[in-house]
Amino acid sequence: MFIPKKVFDRFSKQVGIFQKILVSARDRDINEADTVTIVSDILSDVFGFDKYAEITSEFAIRNTYCDLAIKIDGKVKYLIEVKAIGLGLKENHLRQAINYGANEGIQWVVLTNGVEWEIHQIKFEKPIQSELICNCNFLEINPKKTDDQEKLFLLCKEGLSKAAMDEFAERMENVNRFIMGAILLDEAVLATIRRELRRIVPGLKIEQQEIENLLKNEVLKREVLEGEQAKKAKSKIKRTNSKQATKKQVEEILE
Repeated sequence: MFIPKKVFDRFSKQVGIFQKILVSARDRDINEADTVTIVSDILSDVFGFDKYAEITSEFAIRNTYCDLAIKIDGKVKYLIEVKAIGLGLKENHLRQAINYGANEGIQWVVLTNGVEWEIHQIKFEKPIQSELICNCNFLEINPKKTDDQEKLFLLCKEGLSKAAMDEFAERMENVNRFIMGAILLDEAVLATIRRELRRIVPGLKIEQQEIENLLKNEVLKREVLEGEQAKKAKSKIKRTNSKQATKKQVEEILE
């Protein structure tokens, strides 16, 4: 992910300043309203939004106000639900924020207490679902580290213009342990492993089912193979294979 120099310079200058502010605020155990003030300043000074034109605390959804919202050219880009700095972020805090976003068709919700930051993507399914895309501890951020720069960039004004959240979410969806597990158990991959084993040991008698059982029982963790995410990954690989097979059949007919 490319980070513009002006953004890098802003991180280098501002992150350390707000780390000191947050430590002091946490030691004083400030309330939610004061935490909102600090978060608003971070959105402006670190993430690059115009405090008076693009950060609003007057965004009502069904007569309930969320804490903050990023609004550019009349469109809300993401909502920010803020809790007091001394409170841990909990599931019920997220549900409230997700309800805010779902009611207005807003895809992104940020939950924070100033120190902990979570980016959640709303999945407009039935029922409404959400997925944690990224989280970080602001006090542990090192603005010189690439990984930390990328996490901060997701929430930046410049990141919004480059659809950084969407790009990051797509990568998270397609480059993870569940997808890797499903790929390893795909028939084509099992066949490749069998060929490699027979190349290493000529004449080796081994079937694909034996390799699959070995991967399931001794190589891959059970959590990678079971559960909803594992099912989705397996279905995705299956759909991809089906599309490729159909495309190949069409190409053969046209030849």
